[in-house]
Amino acid sequence: MRPAPVCGPAVPPVKLGVVVPCYRQERFLPRTVAAIERALAAHEWRGALVLAAPASEPLPALSPRWTVISPPVTRPLTPGAARMLGFAACAGDWVLFPDADVEIESAWAAAAIATAERMPALGGVGGRIEEWFLDRGRERPGSHDMYRVGESERAVGYLATLAFYRRDALIAAGGYEPRLNSEEDFELGMRLTRIGLELRSLGMRAARHWSGPRPSFSELGRRWQSGLCFGQGQVLRLYLGRPGFGTLLRRQGLYIAALAMWLPVAAGLAAFIAGGDSRPLRASLVIPLFAAALMSVRKRSLRLGVLSLLTWTQLGMGLVVGLFRVPAGAPEPAREARC
Repeated sequence: MRPAPVCGPAVPPVKLGVVVPCYRQERFLPRTVAAIERALAAHEWRGALVLAAPASEPLPALSPRWTVISPPVTRPLTPGAARMLGFAACAGDWVLFPDADVEIESAWAAAAIATAERMPALGGVGGRIEEWFLDRGRERPGSHDMYRVGESERAVGYLATLAFYRRDALIAAGGYEPRLNSEEDFELGMRLTRIGLELRSLGMRAARHWSGPRPSFSELGRRWQSGLCFGQGQVLRLYLGRPGFGTLLRRQGLYIAALAMWLPVAAGLAAFIAGGDSRPLRASLVIPLFAAALMSVRKRSLRLGVLSLLTWTQLGMGLVVGLFRVPAGAPEPAREARC
């Protein structure tokens, strides 16, 4: 008789939770929800749709798996606060966090769940995000790899737009920081790395990220109105005098450089107003004009080149505002949630 095969302990299936934070992106939700339902059809899961602000459009029809959370708020929830609110309301040993404008790929979801079962001590799983635009009723592709994670599986420093986190890992790191209007993904990645937890990007397309055309003037207005451009300064304030400040400062280097570029222009304008001498002002405009020309050539569009320069400038100004505008009254990260 042949000896019975010796098997290791059975790996329990991954129990899943899904959290979708939505800040006035209801128009993309039908695509987002349908993709989640399709990708997780063979699994047991529960989802939480968290409205960070009152819905501006009707919500799509949702299956009984979903709970809609719409807290009465005097100001919109930050991305981190919305995610942690959903995290506390849903079950799952692993929790999927797709933004409301993200259409996940079924093949990636299957691979991510298999990775979680194979590597149960892993902190989180992500993948390559493709950028897609809805432009006047037409769909068109943008960046092939929004976060430049590459085509091969590898360890990464953070997960953004779409993340699949082990619940215990997220709790151990303290969860998403609710006091940031943006940069919450990168900041969380720093804390996960600091406690020795690995994040992996799978070598495949994980999702499509949908948005209106950008850069655009309407996008600049939306980012300022929603506070998304304040996170760069908020996170610097939170880390002032703490380990990680230098890393965050280097990450904001382009926006700080954009501000520095405009300082001579401001000085030249002041000199012109005070004394009528336009020479300092004309000289100071050389660098911004050169930067706009360089980006116009690179993007093959004068409009996109100018918008790139304005985007850097806006993020630099938002950094300064964010240094003094950490959202008050944000909820503490959830330490445990097993519903």
